[in-house]
Amino acid sequence: MMLEDGMEELLDREVAQRYASWFRALADPTRVQIAELLARRREPMSVGQLTAAMGLAQSTVSQHLKILAEVRFVLVEAAGNANLYRINANCLDRFPTAADVVMGRPVASPGDAAQRQAG
Repeated sequence: MMLEDGMEELLDREVAQRYASWFRALADPTRVQIAELLARRREPMSVGQLTAAMGLAQSTVSQHLKILAEVRFVLVEAAGNANLYRINANCLDRFPTAADVVMGRPVASPGDAAQRQAG
């Protein structure tokens, strides 16, 4: 968007900070793998299941899950004595849009997205 003086308007600072936190959370290949696995599975998984799938120490997986949960890419739900982790479905919709905004690509309006889903 152009301002009156010909300068382009910057992305809102608060939005930029939120997007930066999302990109930082995915700045590690293990976290990308965890997010991808949870997104593909579309069902909650325990730390033990994730540890077995990843072939990493439980403490390592737990630390990565903590970082992903802080930015709400991953949601945590209690199941007895354990926690189950699942991908935040809202992130599947919003993260690609955030990447498009940051890279200066045109982003469809919410109405356009609703039409694509309906059609």
